[in-house]
Amino acid sequence: MSERADVVNRYMQELDHPLKAEIERVRSIILDSCDGITEHIKWNAPSFCYGGDDRVTLKLYPSTAVQLIFHRGAQAKDNSNFTFDDDTGLLKWPARDRAVLTLRSMADIEAHGDTLRQLVNRWLEATLDRNGA
Repeated sequence: MSERADVVNRYMQELDHPLKAEIERVRSIILDSCDGITEHIKWNAPSFCYGGDDRVTLKLYPSTAVQLIFHRGAQAKDNSNFTFDDDTGLLKWPARDRAVLTLRSMADIEAHGDTLRQLVNRWLEATLDRNGA
């Protein structure tokens, strides 16, 4: 289990959001998904890194849902050979190498918690930079 970052703890204490409990639950699920995942604040929301690169970032607004942006880091990468098999049907793909998962309630989060853990782990594996690029 990865540790919660103080900067994110402070951010969450000050956050005024109708889905704050849901955001905290998603945060816990992601941090528990694998060893080595870290968190910080990016795009004014908690973001999760692996190997120093951002991989999953929360999108908190509009405040009617908690969205997770699955991406490949801050720098643009060649996506011509990138593939990710989403057998869950939960991800929406605005770009070939970026997906969005929308969770609308605590019941939605709990129903998909195990799937979310698996998606995070599979995303980390799929986006690992094996060539140093």
